[in-house]
Amino acid sequence: MSGVVFGTVFSDHMFCMEWEEGKGWHNAEIKPYGPLMLEPSSMVLHYAQMSFEGLKAYQTDSGEHVLFRPRENFKRMNRTSLRMCLPELDVEEVLTALKQLLRLDSGWVPNEAGTSLYIRPTILATEEAIGLKVSSKYLFYIILSPVGPYYSQGFNPVKIMVSDKYVRAVPGGVGFAKTGGNYAASNLAEKEAKELGYTQVLWLDAVERRYIEEVGAMNIFFVINDVIVTPQLTGSILPGITRMSVLELGKYWGLKVKEGRIAIDEVLNGLKDGTVSEVFGAGTAAVISPVGTLSYKGEDYQVSGEETGQVAMRFYEHLTGIQYGKEADPFDWVESI
Repeated sequence: MSGVVFGTVFSDHMFCMEWEEGKGWHNAEIKPYGPLMLEPSSMVLHYAQMSFEGLKAYQTDSGEHVLFRPRENFKRMNRTSLRMCLPELDVEEVLTALKQLLRLDSGWVPNEAGTSLYIRPTILATEEAIGLKVSSKYLFYIILSPVGPYYSQGFNPVKIMVSDKYVRAVPGGVGFAKTGGNYAASNLAEKEAKELGYTQVLWLDAVERRYIEEVGAMNIFFVINDVIVTPQLTGSILPGITRMSVLELGKYWGLKVKEGRIAIDEVLNGLKDGTVSEVFGAGTAAVISPVGTLSYKGEDYQVSGEETGQVAMRFYEHLTGIQYGKEADPFDWVESI
């Protein structure tokens, strides 16, 4: 997988099915990977009525292929669908279809350390109309992509820039939904951050521009006075599956974990006086990503001496250990394909 850019190579097959008013989901099939047939008037191209998900398949040390908490991804997809006026999926039916696809393309699951097969389910509004309304036709498909580490630096501390110029989402909006427009709207801030040498953007709330929400590709955690703290879900933050797993695993270990409002000034002051000892992100793509630098209003603040902290390392090793079959799975998070 060395030299391959994340998400640019795809397997031989894809799963597709259609939805139409009065028919429901139908025409389910696995077929060779290839272009989609969409009319230029397809509503998704004009009004972005869509949703997508991201999960992974892994090869364990014993050679078995497994999934990590896949039902949670499809449940979240259904929550996005409700907000975006998309038809819901039968979780068990699409999971069965996914497993059939994965068995067919099992040779695409990589076996190098730190690699996996990324899975991208997507729903698009396909009715041929440019009047603004809810579509009456949809396409659901799943594609597969063998991947290595999400960040080019791998499991090493990243540099994050706090955005005080742009906002990602507002209360009552679609910030909790995994829909394309959320990510397109964040591109400009991330482009500007990368031009300044930073890996990602940390978003603040849209009302006061003070309370921390999330990073563009992951949820964010802080270790403050030995308590693991993450922003509470307010409707403008994506409820990450890895975020949920970190919280559950931390409680299982007997660690102090907390969800709440976290002010940026509290974090920056804590980095100065040492009460904030670690910052790390959590998401499907990167799993756990330690943060080595936070930049705010042109000033850089070092985190953990720009080294990976013990808490981040413990979560990374244990979560990946469960995913690759190296650690016991007391939660039954992993299931065979």
